[in-house]
Amino acid sequence: QVQLVESGGGLVQAGGSLRLSCAASKRTFSSYCMGWFRQAPGKDRDFVASIDWGGGGTYYAHSVKGRFTISRDNAKNTVYLQMDSLKPEDTAVYYCAASTTGWGILDFRDYWGQGTQVTVSS
Repeated sequence: QVQLVESGGGLVQAGGSLRLSCAASKRTFSSYCMGWFRQAPGKDRDFVASIDWGGGGTYYAHSVKGRFTISRDNAKNTVYLQMDSLKPEDTAVYYCAASTTGWGILDFRDYWGQGTQVTVSS
């Protein structure tokens, strides 16, 4: 079972940038597709971005496409989310997720990190 630990959250002004990291415990990291989700207060958890096993395929929510970039370093067992041009509506707890079955939204069911808070001030 893989364990996931997010880092890199914080407070940033609108228009600024943050890079989130998610470190995985497994040396078989390359056998997992990875994803990022977020949950704002009082709202459901929403998909943000995902990446396939090798990093060649990515998928983004419409709300972040062109502003966020997901990437992975299999040698470091880490997935990243570079967030640029941040908006107040990006404020949420961001969660890392792993899947062995694919990188579609519904593939991420079993493995989740504890989350990291991102707050964007206006």
